[in-house]
Amino acid sequence: MGESLQLFVSMLLLIFAIGTIIAGIFTAYFGSGRSRAIGGILLLIGIIVAIIFYNYTTGDFWGSAEWGWQTVKKGIASIVGGLIGALIALGVFLAGIMKA
Repeated sequence: MGESLQLFVSMLLLIFAIGTIIAGIFTAYFGSGRSRAIGGILLLIGIIVAIIFYNYTTGDFWGSAEWGWQTVKKGIASIVGGLIGALIALGVFLAGIMKA
């Protein structure tokens, strides 16, 4: 698998895992009835995807490590850079709107 595809898939799994874990926690805590059950399922799916991500990064559970730590570090750095850029752009946009 090429490095750019490894980067894409590893960050897709990492962000999906983090997002579903956070959504599951909030839904299970603040929800009621059926939404609490959905929150529990989201939390479980997030944990499973996080374990899959961890395995492909380290190779601890089954198989060998498919992604090197360098690939994961590059992906995390690119996501953080993208978020910082988006927040700066949002701040400039809001400052422009507030001044108008």
